[in-house]
Amino acid sequence: MFELFKRVKTVVNSEVNSLIDKAEDPIKMVEQYLREMGSDIQEAEKATAKMMAEEKLLKMKWEEAESMVMKREEQAVQALQDQNEDLAKRALEDKIKIQEEAEQLQSLYLDASKTATDLKLKLTEMKSEYRDMELKKASLKSRAQSAKARTNINRSMSSHNSEGSKQGFKRMEEKVLRYEAEAETSEDLNASSRTLDDELTQMSTKTKMDEELERLKEKIAQQTKATNE
Repeated sequence: MFELFKRVKTVVNSEVNSLIDKAEDPIKMVEQYLREMGSDIQEAEKATAKMMAEEKLLKMKWEEAESMVMKREEQAVQALQDQNEDLAKRALEDKIKIQEEAEQLQSLYLDASKTATDLKLKLTEMKSEYRDMELKKASLKSRAQSAKARTNINRSMSSHNSEGSKQGFKRMEEKVLRYEAEAETSEDLNASSRTLDDELTQMSTKTKMDEELERLKEKIAQQTKATNE
């Protein structure tokens, strides 16, 4: 029965990666071990309860036999006091017989008591191991999932052409840089065109202003000349 403990401890203490390399699913294995351990605990509980009942029964019979031994002793004394030696002998003969039975019952009771104690200790150990396995199950499941995830990622990385992806990304980056350079050049050209148009417009405006200025100067000169005449 208790060989199961060794199997469960082996699973829990072994490396998760080692378990994954096997065809067995470590989580399902542990769950199966827990079911088997639970069944063993139930059987152990029945055996322990049966032995404890046997212990109580033997103790009761032993105590009854001891009580009867004392009773026959008292009866033999009473018979002698009544001058009935034959009855006293018969009482003592039965006392001796019952005393032997009492000694046998005592030996059986002590053996049953020791066995019941051992079973209770082992049952407590089994239940403690079971609780430990339930607590470790969650940790084992998390570790197994983590190990599987790392394995899948590593396999993906090893099969993936990372250099090709890097080169492709670099080409796309250069292409975007060209787009940006073209956009900046276009903006510079537009700015240059706007500057030229502005200068030409200013020149046209200045020429008209000069014409108006000359016209006014000439008008003033004519008026001055007319006044002097």
